[in-house]
Formats: sequence, C-alpha cells, structure tokens
Amino acid sequence: MKGRRYILPRVIEMNFQAGQRLGVNVYLVDGGRDYILIDIGFEDTLGEIVDLIRGMDYSLSNCRMIIATHADADHIQAMARAKEVFKAPVAAHTDCVRALETADPILTFSVIKAQEIEIPLRAVKVDKALSEGDEIEVGDQKLAVWHTPGHAAGQLALKMGGVLFSGDNIYKDGSVGVIDAHHGSDIPKFIASLERIRDDDSSFLLPSHGPAFRKDKAMLERTIARLRSYLTMADFGTCATGWPLLDEWENDVISGRLPSL
Repeated sequence: MKGRRYILPRVIEMNFQAGQRLGVNVYLVDGGRDYILIDIGFEDTLGEIVDLIRGMDYSLSNCRMIIATHADADHIQAMARAKEVFKAPVAAHTDCVRALETADPILTFSVIKAQEIEIPLRAVKVDKALSEGDEIEVGDQKLAVWHTPGHAAGQLALKMGGVLFSGDNIYKDGSVGVIDAHHGSDIPKFIASLERIRDDDSSFLLPSHGPAFRKDKAMLERTIARLRSYLTMADFGTCATGWPLLDEWENDVISGRLPSL
C-alpha cells in the first residue's frame, strides 16, 4: 500500500498524490470505507488515477459516485470510461446533463476550430442530476451542493465543513474560469457566485486547477471588482451587459455633436 497524501483531512488530490502534474485536479473524498471522486480529467491519465487509487488500498467498487463539477472536456473526457471501470453513478448539475449526454462539442469546449483543438469525447449518461441544496453523503462525510453558475451554466461547488471544492470559480492567483458566450458564461451570475464564496465561512478553497489555498477575501474582492468592469467592456461580447461607448456615440450622432479629436 502506498501512503495516502491527504492535502486536508479526508481529501486526496491525485496530482499531489502522484507527485506530478496529471491535468485537472481530481479529488477523492474519503468517507471511511467508501469514497467519491470529484472530476476525472482526461482519458490518457485515467489509468494512472486508477493505479493510484488501487495503490492507496481503496477498492474500485467502493467508489460511490463520480461528480462532474461542470461539463468541460478537460474535466470529463474520461467520464464514460471511468463509469465503466468504477461501476459508479455519474452526477452533475441539471444544466450539464445535455452536454454530458450528447457530448456537445461547443458546450463542452471539446472542439475549438480556430485554435485547432479537438478532444474526442464520448457521451455519458448522468445517473443523478444535482441541484442547489442537495446533500451528498459518503461514509461519515457530507457535502452540500452549491449551484455556482458564471463560468458555465451548470458549474457546481461542494462544501464539506470548512472546505469548499470551488471548481472553476476561482484560482489561487485570482483568475477565474474562461468567460465565453458559446460556453454559456454569464458575468452577473459569476459575480454572484464569487460573492457567495467570499461571504461563506469556508476556510480553504480547492479549485479544479492549481493549488488548494486558504480563502483570501481581499483577493476575492479584487476579482469581483475586475469582473464588474467586464460588464461594460466590448472585449466580452454578448457576455457584457452593455457598452456605454456606443450609447455615448449614439447621443452625439442624434445631437449633431462632433467627436473630440
């Protein structure tokens, strides 16, 4: 048996356990005899993750659920195969069901033709649709389900005591998950999700990418302020709520004022 490297009590993260970068953060929540997995990552790292789990003396059959924090391809490419290997149900927010069950290339970001990105993706049936306020039990642990849209419509966060599995909502450097209209991003909802995380009593945030970190309210405030500025920037296209420059220009045209050159 290989020693279990817990990053926090009852939480193992597979990149940290492996001592190398495997990709998206894959969390194992240890409920005692049983466990759940939060995200599963790419197909080409699934074998390593399975070996790590076996090496830590967990039985594959004791996986009670595989949760997708959302339906981006880097989080769920291996989901269909993992469901077969672990023989465990797949869970995701109701707003992710269509993307997972159809392997929609736009909603999942599996195909971005302009950047020559094409990630093969298999559809997978969602066995349990999760919603705000649900509770997941694994052994002696309980996780509260939060719906935290913004990056994606079906983005989830999961709260376990003083720990929040924060998905692609926020990273240690203050960055956030991609904001893209094709992806279903929504900046006002993103801001509300970040405000909820800021105001919660959780002490540690466990994101889907990069290191776990102690929650920093000042950093969250700076990120929220930055996203508020995005609301009126043409950079974010239809994700922005308006573009004041065009309103000003229209008023100048109607009144006959020339621009200040």
